[in-house]
Amino acid sequence: MTLHEIAAQAVPENAHLLDVRELDEWRAGHVPDAQHIPLMELQNRVGEVPQGQPVYVICRVGGRSAQATVWLNHVGWEAVNIEGGMQSWAAAGKPMISETGHPPYVA
Repeated sequence: MTLHEIAAQAVPENAHLLDVRELDEWRAGHVPDAQHIPLMELQNRVGEVPQGQPVYVICRVGGRSAQATVWLNHVGWEAVNIEGGMQSWAAAGKPMISETGHPPYVA
C-alpha cells in the first residue's frame, strides 16, 4: 500500500482535515474546523468521515496519521497524510485554535 503525503503548507484551504490525536492533544491546539476522531476510535467511527473528496489526516508528528491514511485508503477513502503533523502545521504558521482558553500549542 502506498502512503500519500503532503506538506502542511500545501494543504488546500478548504480541505477536510481529520485529526486522529487523543483528546488532550486536540484540546491543546488543533486546526479550526478539523474533524476529531482519535486513531483508536477510527475503525468504529469511519462512517463519520466524508467520502467522495480527499481527507487530509493529521496527528502530532505524522506517525498515527500515516497509519490512519493507509487504512482509510485501503477501505475506500481518498486519504492524504500531512507530513510532520501538527508540529509542521504550527511551524508553517497555519491557523490553530485551542479548547482550553489558552493560546493553542502542539501537545
